[in-house]
Amino acid sequence: MPIIKSKYHKRPWYFFNGHFETIIPSLLFDGGDASYERERLELEDGDFLDLDWVRGGNKRLIVLSHGLEGSADRHYIKRPAIYFSRKGWDILAWNNRSCSGEMNRLPRFYHHGATEDIAAVIDRGMEEGYDQVVLMGYSMGGGMQQKYLGERDPDSRIIGAISFSVPCNVQNSADMLKTGAGKIYENRFITKLKEKILEKSSKVELPVDLEEIKRVRNFEELDEAFTLKIHPEYKDAHDFYARITSDQFLPNIKIPLLIVNAQNDPMLGDPCYPTELASKSNNIFLEIPKKGGHVGFTMPKDEWSYMEYAADDFINEVILSPQISEKLH
Repeated sequence: MPIIKSKYHKRPWYFFNGHFETIIPSLLFDGGDASYERERLELEDGDFLDLDWVRGGNKRLIVLSHGLEGSADRHYIKRPAIYFSRKGWDILAWNNRSCSGEMNRLPRFYHHGATEDIAAVIDRGMEEGYDQVVLMGYSMGGGMQQKYLGERDPDSRIIGAISFSVPCNVQNSADMLKTGAGKIYENRFITKLKEKILEKSSKVELPVDLEEIKRVRNFEELDEAFTLKIHPEYKDAHDFYARITSDQFLPNIKIPLLIVNAQNDPMLGDPCYPTELASKSNNIFLEIPKKGGHVGFTMPKDEWSYMEYAADDFINEVILSPQISEKLH
């Protein structure tokens, strides 16, 4: 305990495997009209983050963090924004640097371990005077919020967190994307990131070799050619992954945290499923559905995915449970 028996069993019949479960929603699903109100948050380093709010005058807030090369406009962010705003939550869906539709100002972008940005977003949310805050992250966004919670003592109003399809071990996930069908996803990410770097180079002077960037074929090469040039505190890509990966921070988290990682997720290997930690923990809850893919979890003939239902259940049955709160404190 607490390893949760999953309630997700039936996917649409045409989702034949984890790849279909991952790719079809990513390419075809819209998520609906979240009716965002945008705010630009100016950062201390001179850059900015674009925040997308759904305000309803509520006293509780959900902060939504998207995945790699995602945004607040992705279906898996808009859908919970709509779902939980109807359940009496205000929503703060934020966009990582360069992900809001406008290139950021500084040479840097974002990465799994850049918790200074999510910290600035959460601090901004706290300024609104909410009584209760829940963090909800997807893929990279889930890892980012896990690291944030584990490396600091967060505000007591943050009462819980939920993460879906999280690469809890960044090195393992990078390795998974290097081979076999994983290359499909890596090639897509790498292509988009290379295009962004080349676009940025026309506006900002970068300490990189653009010809080398054009030859990059995988994440390790991209991080060696770009990320480490921007962040010289890391000695190489392996050191970078080892220091930003969220699994090492999980034991320090003191609030209820749900991790839902599908067994057939094509981007995650065994180290991304912290079963031993969860089995011994009072507050790290792990759910491993047999199906779901990566940020998929589609429900047949349903406007919502299993992720919204699982998050709602966890909030009501665990995060807001007086018995759980008493046990943790």
